[in-house]
Amino acid sequence: MSGHSKWSTIKHKKAATDSKRGQIFTKLGRAITIAAKEGGADPDSNFKLRLVMDKAREANMPKVNIERAIEKGSGQGSEGNLETAVYEGFGPSQVAVMVEVVTDNKNRAAAEIKKVFERGGGHLGQPGSVGYLFHKKGLLVVNQEADADNQVLKIIDLGVDEVEPKASGVEILVPGAELAQIRGQLNNLGYSIKSAELIYKPTALITLTSEQEAKLTDWLDTLEELDDVQAVYTNW
Repeated sequence: MSGHSKWSTIKHKKAATDSKRGQIFTKLGRAITIAAKEGGADPDSNFKLRLVMDKAREANMPKVNIERAIEKGSGQGSEGNLETAVYEGFGPSQVAVMVEVVTDNKNRAAAEIKKVFERGGGHLGQPGSVGYLFHKKGLLVVNQEADADNQVLKIIDLGVDEVEPKASGVEILVPGAELAQIRGQLNNLGYSIKSAELIYKPTALITLTSEQEAKLTDWLDTLEELDDVQAVYTNW
């Protein structure tokens, strides 16, 4: 029923170590600020803000940091003219890459990202050069119930794209525009939602050798360490 079962692995993530925690909080703060700036400071009416606040709480970001970031976005502080951007290109082994950015300087962000791409043997492309290989989707994870089969059937009835029970919970892929609606329906069914986010899902995945995978992983680490980079998606 789940179709292609590998979509849940497309987002490259690293564990939040103490040495990276400050950078993670900075990135989350920027995401909260831009969400509040674009859609208002009330998470009940601003679904994008609610999503990133959930991620901040999951990362144990202090409440005061979250509130300060919201204040900046709602005009009560200097938000530094933050903007969002998405960069597209091909990384090592010609892997297609989408990079989500929140930055106060697009020229700087583009230059830094371009440098990382070129050092990895890849290159940045023009808008649309890679984007057609991905679809914007919503990814939710809910706690798995004892009767997983019945739970999956109930979730399928909501009109989702894919459902896959995993050790971490039941992963659900939905149309990006329906993430808020289906999240609400899952809540109404009594399911505990562990996470919800918008992702770029590739239309097809490519396979690499172990050597290529090792090189790509190191390269992705370097890319994600850039201050302006919020998330990276690939078709690997």
